[in-house]
Amino acid sequence: MASVLVVEDDQFVRSALIRHLTEASHTVRSVGTALEALREVAHFRFDVVVLDLGLPDLDGAEALKMLRSITDVPVIIATARDDEAEIVRLLNDGADDYLTKPFSVEHLSARMAAVLRRSRSTASAEPAPSVIRVGALAIDPLRRQAELDGVRLDLTRREFDLLTFLAGRPGVVVPRKELLAEVWQQSYGDDQTIDVHLSWLRRKLGETAANPRYLHTLRGVGVKLEPPA
Repeated sequence: MASVLVVEDDQFVRSALIRHLTEASHTVRSVGTALEALREVAHFRFDVVVLDLGLPDLDGAEALKMLRSITDVPVIIATARDDEAEIVRLLNDGADDYLTKPFSVEHLSARMAAVLRRSRSTASAEPAPSVIRVGALAIDPLRRQAELDGVRLDLTRREFDLLTFLAGRPGVVVPRKELLAEVWQQSYGDDQTIDVHLSWLRRKLGETAANPRYLHTLRGVGVKLEPPA
């Protein structure tokens, strides 16, 4: 079973979630504010966080970004908002899944089980090589650090995951659908999601789409990473 942090300011919803998750043999801690959630993840190990967006002290989207700066714990967003653009932003900012309120406890359980399966599958996979080198790029998956020409790159979580995935297949054109599935853990999505992250990543690698060094886009096909000729 899992260790779960419920971040929800509505006492009725919070109590119901705690009761259901405890009956399902999960270990549950709960808080009602974003700052309390940050303190919890800083001091305790959780398998999954269920994060409400409508928190009294800080918007849940900002809380998600702050959580992602200190932990890689899977986060399921619980939201009454159903705007697709915002949901895409949340997934890009590091959410692992989302549920639109109102939702049943059975639906939450199913989403939790799927997220935990992915998380545990990744943890039990064969260890990645200590350092991946492509030209002057050096990527350390275990320490989640990347350098270009010996200079540390300041990458977001998603940028690092995208760069590492492509660097593990140097010279191979990776279809966008595969990038969504492997890097974003999504079976669907907008190409703009990938384009935006590629643009940010190119900027940090000191290149542009018009003058690429490492990242090459093949229109209508996919993306590849290879060292400069």
